[in-house]
Amino acid sequence: MRGATSAYLGFAAYGLFWGTWGAALPALRDSAAVDESGLGIALLFVGAGALPAMLLVGRAVDRFGSRIGGILLILLAVSGMTIAAIAHDLLGLIIGMTLVGASSGAADVAINAQAGLVEQRSGRRVITVAHGVFSASVVLGSAGAGGLRSLGFGPEVVFLIAGGALAIAGVVVMMTGDRAHRDPSEAPTHSHVRPLWWIPFVGVGLVGALGFAIENAHQSWSAIFVGDVLGADPAVTALAPATFALFAAVTRFTVGALPRLSPRMLLIGGAALAAAGTLLVSTASTVPMAIGGLALAAIGTAVLYPTLLSEATRDVAPAQRGRATSAMTAISYIGFILGPVYVGLLSAFTGMRGSMVGVAALAVIFAVLAPLLLARRNRASSARLESAGVMRR
Repeated sequence: MRGATSAYLGFAAYGLFWGTWGAALPALRDSAAVDESGLGIALLFVGAGALPAMLLVGRAVDRFGSRIGGILLILLAVSGMTIAAIAHDLLGLIIGMTLVGASSGAADVAINAQAGLVEQRSGRRVITVAHGVFSASVVLGSAGAGGLRSLGFGPEVVFLIAGGALAIAGVVVMMTGDRAHRDPSEAPTHSHVRPLWWIPFVGVGLVGALGFAIENAHQSWSAIFVGDVLGADPAVTALAPATFALFAAVTRFTVGALPRLSPRMLLIGGAALAAAGTLLVSTASTVPMAIGGLALAAIGTAVLYPTLLSEATRDVAPAQRGRATSAMTAISYIGFILGPVYVGLLSAFTGMRGSMVGVAALAVIFAVLAPLLLARRNRASSARLESAGVMRR
C-alpha cells in the first residue's frame, strides 16, 4: 500500500501542475507580451525539453529507484515558479517552457515506473487508477488556478501556491517511493540481457503515440470545435474539454476497480468507442450531441495508454523498469505533441468536421496495431524468460 500511495500521490501532484498550467497559460502569454503564434513557438520548447529528459531519466530511475520522482516533482514546482518569474518576453517564456518540459518529462517517467512496479507486485490495475488520479487532479488544478486568477492573482502567486503543494507531495514521494532495486533473484544477469532489449518498447511506444494523439486532439480542439462549428458561447465551449477530462477520470477509476478485464478487450473496445465517439462529434448538429460524442470518446480513450503501458511492462525486471518506461513514454509523448498539430493541419484541408474523422481513423489504426504488437512482444518476452530459466538451471 505504501508504494501505491506514493504512485497515486505522484500522479495527483503531476495532474495538479498541468491543471494549473492550462489555467495560467493565458496569463503567461500576456506577461510575455506575445501573440498566439509566439505562444505556439514557445510551447514547442516544452516538447524539446521533455523528450531528451524522458529518454535519459530511465537509467537514473533504475539506479536510484522511483523515489527519485519526488525530487523531480520538486524540480517541476521550481520550474513553474521560474517561468512565472522570468516570462516577461519571448526569450524568458522559451527558457521557462524548456525547464517545464524537462522536469515534467522526467517526472512522468518516474511516476509511471513507480505505478508499474506496484502493479506488477500487487496484481491490481494501479497504472489505470493512477492515470485516473491524474485526470481528476487536472480538473481540480484548473479550477483552483482559475479561481485564483478570478480573484486577481497573477501567475507568480498561482504557481507559488501550486508549487508548494507539489513540493510537499515530492517530499512524501521521496520518503515512500521505491528505492534502488537490490534483489539479485529478480535482477537480470548480464549473460542473458540483450544490449538492445529496450527496442520493442519503442515499437509499443509508437502505438501509444496514437492513443496520446487522440486524447490531446480532443483536449486541445474540442472547445474550438464546439465554438466555431456549432456556434456555442464561450461559457459553453469550456464544457467540452471539461467533459472529456471528467469522463476520462471516471472511466479510469471504474476500470481500475473492476476485476481484471482482458487487456485485448480494453484495447480494441476502447479504440472502438474512441472512434465512434469522435465520429459522433464530427457529425454533431447540436452542442449536446457533440458533448455526448466527447464523453463517449473519453470513455474509450481513457483506457488505451494505461492498458498498453501496463501490458508492455508487465514482466519487466524491476532493475530495468525505468529504462523500459523511459523508452515507451518518450516515444508516446511524440503523439501527445503532434496530436493537436495533426488536427490543425487536417482542418486546413478538410475543415473541423473532416479533422475529427481523421482523429477517428487514428483510433481504428490503434485497434488494429495494439493487440498485434503486444502479442508479438509477449511472445518475445516469453522466449526471453524461458531462455533465462534454462541458463539459471
